[in-house]
Amino acid sequence: MPDSQPQPSDGATADSPALLLCGARLTDGRSVDVRLGGGRIEAVGTAGSLPPHASRLDLTGFLLLPAPVEPHTHGDTALSAETPGPVSYEPDDIQRRATEAALLQLGHGATALRSHVRIGDVQGLGALEAVLQARRALHGLADLTAVAVPRLLTGAAGAEGLALLRDAMKMGAGVVGGCPDADPDPTGYAETVLEVAAEHGCPVDLHTHGDDPARLARLAAMAGGLRPGVTIGPCAGLARLPRDIAARAADQLAAAGVTVVSLPQGGCAGVEQRGHAPVRLLRAAGVTVAAGSGALRDVVANPVGRGDPLEAAYLLASQTGMRPSDAYDRVAGTARKVMGLPEVRVEAGFPAELLAVRGERISGVLSLAYSRIVIHRGRVVARTSAVREYCDSAAAVALELPRQGRSDSCP
Repeated sequence: MPDSQPQPSDGATADSPALLLCGARLTDGRSVDVRLGGGRIEAVGTAGSLPPHASRLDLTGFLLLPAPVEPHTHGDTALSAETPGPVSYEPDDIQRRATEAALLQLGHGATALRSHVRIGDVQGLGALEAVLQARRALHGLADLTAVAVPRLLTGAAGAEGLALLRDAMKMGAGVVGGCPDADPDPTGYAETVLEVAAEHGCPVDLHTHGDDPARLARLAAMAGGLRPGVTIGPCAGLARLPRDIAARAADQLAAAGVTVVSLPQGGCAGVEQRGHAPVRLLRAAGVTVAAGSGALRDVVANPVGRGDPLEAAYLLASQTGMRPSDAYDRVAGTARKVMGLPEVRVEAGFPAELLAVRGERISGVLSLAYSRIVIHRGRVVARTSAVREYCDSAAAVALELPRQGRSDSCP
């Protein structure tokens, strides 16, 4: 089951008016025009080759890319670091924060998000209902999927958690999640999650530090062959294991088809679990690895998290030596695959989920991604414009220093 839920037709989908993107640059260096209609890419041609259209957008100076997505965020705790005094977890406050956080991430380019939401304890299903309300409010702007995350699932104390998990799936959670490391019986916890996922035909997405190779081996053995798939993350602890042990665990995950979402900005738990998964080792073993952002200004996990997929890609490129194009794919194509979303290419017939960033090459975009235009289901849903100016000086004139700006129509 893909993360994107079926949506009723509205002005943002099949009935979207055509839009002509003019003069966009592709990663292969071509300058093209792109016509969008009905939520899809209708045609791509050399710049100036497509018939003029009343609705058009000049993308001269912009690199046009498949839009990134966010495979790991926390809508219920997002922006909690900015709350004066004790953080409120009343449903109305969670809904407001979750909606604002999703819009911030949409502005960065993420047109689909997977949000892990805690259920149980004093909150019951209130936080989940709040995030589902945020999903409804975001309809037509971004696709948001909730991951139900129970605290306990085993023993006498886990009976209530299991009942809540099943109720959460009936309410509209799209993914079965959880934190097996926090349960007295991590293996039993994971087994229960996999059973519930099989009952509902839903994906699984588990939080784990990944520092116990035996536990990872048992998870891989249980998860092998489960469809529509099992994802784990952030697995920062896997990087702290001896290399031969970590490599063996990676081989087991690869054989079972378990995917890993790394969080290059530093995890989504306390400071003691900072760091990120050993991406190069995992990929060498054949594990599918995507990247996400994790905590977004979270009072406990990361008070300065930005929730920017391009930052996640930048960190992968700068810290692991990954090629910029490959790093971007971790937050775009690969992340879409992990979330069960259709592939996006800047070619006719593909979904019109696009991000235009001012720049000429993917390396420059990851380094200085200031101005961005986000397209979801064929229409512009977010725009960030940055203007760079220098004071008058002989050096600025002589060097023709770059300036950021924008144009609103084709010449």
